[in-house]
Amino acid sequence: MEIDFHKMNGLVPAIVQDAVTKNVLMLGFMNQEAYEKTLETRKVTFWSRSRNCLWTKGETSGNFLRLVSIQNDCDNDTLLVKAHPCGPTCHKGTDTCWGEENRLNPMEFLSELQDFIDKRRKDMPEGSYTTSLFKKGVNKIAQKVGEEAVETIIEATNGSNEKLIYEASDMLYHLIVLLADKGLRIEDVARELAKRHNPDWDKARREAKSKE
Repeated sequence: MEIDFHKMNGLVPAIVQDAVTKNVLMLGFMNQEAYEKTLETRKVTFWSRSRNCLWTKGETSGNFLRLVSIQNDCDNDTLLVKAHPCGPTCHKGTDTCWGEENRLNPMEFLSELQDFIDKRRKDMPEGSYTTSLFKKGVNKIAQKVGEEAVETIIEATNGSNEKLIYEASDMLYHLIVLLADKGLRIEDVARELAKRHNPDWDKARREAKSKE
């Protein structure tokens, strides 16, 4: 990877992002030596402009940034560093240098679950419940989605919120399996919903139907 350290007198900005939550944690600067030490130790290391020396994030507090990957930008002069933070990133004790909480958006897990189910469909490991669903075929999977939908309705009308969430989770899981079996993803559903959220969507739909 070629990095242009010359534009800023030997330094490049390094944006640090949590590899899991995708939240931006901090901004630091690296020179060639800091970059190479980061790769060598797998702990994110910067060049301190105020102290004029290398410093590894967490060397005093223990809140290291464990390196996952480094990407260069289109001009080769800004780095995106993905890492796993070991505690708060900011020296003031906050998760990020902007005082934000570094939390995972639970919606992100749906894509992770989809990836897991897609891998099950590809590898078909023995003993896996997901594998057994794929082996039964689309009709049985669709039937299972319907059964879980009925159980979700029952809990919504006569059950508790806890049981409703439980059954809705079963329904959503089996829906993702059904989508995967058809070569689709939960993101395809999200894109359709986003399209419908556009105020002009219903108007365009009615115009399309009028032309049929």
